[in-house]
Amino acid sequence: MSLTKDLIRRLPKAELHVHLDGCLRPETMIELAREQGVPLPTDDPRRLADAVFVRHAQSLDEYLERYRITVAVMQSKRALERIAYEFVLDAARDNVRYVEVRYCPALHTPALTLDEAVEAPLTGLRRAAAETGTRTNLIVCGLRTLPVSVSNDLAHLAVDYREAGVVAFDLAGSERGHPAADHAAAFAHARAHGLACTCHAGEAEGPESIRQALHVCGAQRIGHGTRLLEDPELEAEVIERGIPLEVCLTSNLHTHTVVDVSQHPVRRYFDRGGVVTLNTDSRLMDRTSMSEEYWLAHRKLGFTREELERVILNTFESAFLDEREKAALVAEVRRELKEIR
Repeated sequence: MSLTKDLIRRLPKAELHVHLDGCLRPETMIELAREQGVPLPTDDPRRLADAVFVRHAQSLDEYLERYRITVAVMQSKRALERIAYEFVLDAARDNVRYVEVRYCPALHTPALTLDEAVEAPLTGLRRAAAETGTRTNLIVCGLRTLPVSVSNDLAHLAVDYREAGVVAFDLAGSERGHPAADHAAAFAHARAHGLACTCHAGEAEGPESIRQALHVCGAQRIGHGTRLLEDPELEAEVIERGIPLEVCLTSNLHTHTVVDVSQHPVRRYFDRGGVVTLNTDSRLMDRTSMSEEYWLAHRKLGFTREELERVILNTFESAFLDEREKAALVAEVRRELKEIR
C-alpha cells in the first residue's frame, strides 16, 4: 500500500524530543499575555504564529531567540499547567501515544519556585493523559548558557521528582562556546540517583560536542546528533552501542544545520543500523507535527512504510520507561501497526 498523509497520521507514534515552550497554541499565548500583562508582537493568532515561525532564522542562536516570546507568557502555575495540558491534547490528535516533553524550570523563576515550576506542568500532563490515553513524562533541561550551579540545582530537582513523572535530565541551549563538559556534575548527580540522561549535541557544533555528551556526561540518548557523520569513528561507536538519536528534520533545516531535508544524514544513520527516532523539537516555531515529520522522511528521504514502522518502534523502544511498561507498550504498538492498512 502506498503511503499517504492520512495513513501516516493513523499510525501510532511516540515523541522523545519536544520542548514545552515551543508548543503553545497562539490563541492561548494571547490569553495568557493579557492575564499576565505581557506585550506580544501582535494579538492576532495568525500573525503571532508567523512572528514565532523560525523558517528565516540564520542559526541555532537566532532560532532560540523566538523562545523569549513564549517563555514570557509561561510565568504562572496556571499558564504552565494549561500549556502542558493543551500540548498533550494536540499530540493525541496526531495519534501520539507516548511523549516525553522537556523544558527548563529555571526559566520560570523567580515568578515561581522550582518546585512550582515542575509541579504545574506535571499536573497538566496527568490531566491530559487521563482524558486522552496518551502517556506522558517530563524531562528537565539545564541550559548551557546558564551558570553551572543552575544545572546542578535542576539535576537535584529532576531527581526529587523522579517518582512523580520526571524521567530524565537534559542539557539544551546554545552549543557554540558552551561545552557540555562544564555541566558534568549535574549529569553525574542524575545518573547516580537512577535518572536517565539525554543531551543536545551535534547541532550547532560538531562531533566533539557529541563526544562530550557521551563520554563526559554519560548521555544515553543524543538530542539531534546531526553532525555525527563528521567523525566516522564516533559514528561507528554510536551505532555499535545503539545510542538513540533524537532526530528533528524540520528544526535542523530551520537552524541551518542542514541546507535541505533531502541531504539530512538521518538516511545514512538509519541505513547503517543506527537507532533513529523522529521528533518535532517545537511544533509552534517549526510549524510541524509528528505526522508531518514522518511524511517529510518519506517524501524527501525515501523512507518506506516498513522503514517508518521501524523508526516508530525505535522511538518507543528508546523511551525512558520502566522496562516492563515499555515492553507492554511496544507489544501493543506492534499489534496495531499490523492492523492498520
